[in-house]
Amino acid sequence: MFLFHTIKALRDYLYHQRQAGKSVGFVPTMGALHTGHLSLILASKAANDLTICSIFVNPIQFNNPDDLSRYPRTLTADCTLLEGAGCDAVFAPSADEMYPDTPALKFNFGDLERVMEGQFRPGHFNGVAIVVSKLFNMVQPDRTYFGQKDLQQVAVVRRMMLDLGFQIELCPQPTLRETDGLAMSSRNRNLTDEERPVAAHIFKVLTLAKEAILAGQSPAEARQLAYAHFAQEPAFRLEYFEIVNAHSLQTVETTQLHNQTALCVAAYLGKVRLIDNFVF
Repeated sequence: MFLFHTIKALRDYLYHQRQAGKSVGFVPTMGALHTGHLSLILASKAANDLTICSIFVNPIQFNNPDDLSRYPRTLTADCTLLEGAGCDAVFAPSADEMYPDTPALKFNFGDLERVMEGQFRPGHFNGVAIVVSKLFNMVQPDRTYFGQKDLQQVAVVRRMMLDLGFQIELCPQPTLRETDGLAMSSRNRNLTDEERPVAAHIFKVLTLAKEAILAGQSPAEARQLAYAHFAQEPAFRLEYFEIVNAHSLQTVETTQLHNQTALCVAAYLGKVRLIDNFVF
């Protein structure tokens, strides 16, 4: 497995691979990798000749400096995992390599970024869109792989790809979970030993809300149920629990469900902000 820290080295490598006619799958990450990330690598390997993974903690998508400083950075361990999974190359640039100057570009995703994550993390998706579009231009993959746990990020990237005309196939992959249902996330390693079992409450509430809707309750009733169950666990500080269209992210008020309906949640457990979702 190759490890590149500069854009030039990455492009030189990819140029020769494309000259050999190889297709490229791309998995952008911020590192602190876990089994969920590795499932993206395996999905890419199954469909492409070459799999590239980027590891870059993107400073411009953090609106909370403490969150940025706490984000785990484990490049050596990440590379060991990626090599074991059969990844072909890793791109791990510095912030100066990615941003030789402060970006002036501003993305506006309208209603997609005014709700949920966009409401509570202003500027977040502008930072996501800038770094992903830069990475797409550097790697120029045939396919790219994102985890469905970051559902709103997938919707924003899909919109960005459409608006900017990227000829890349977007391949969202299902959320992987721990045995107690907690969605796999790099942030989980910041939970204390006492907080870790409590974190599974998020999945329990998602399951209760899902079952309520399937039993005929309205989205408003299911949302009220979720808020009530979070109130029973004082360790959590709930930011939102929404029932939305998975593509438009707008609130769903009808019980007539389809495969684009999603339950979405974000909550703090101690200092750690956790998100999760369930898509019908």
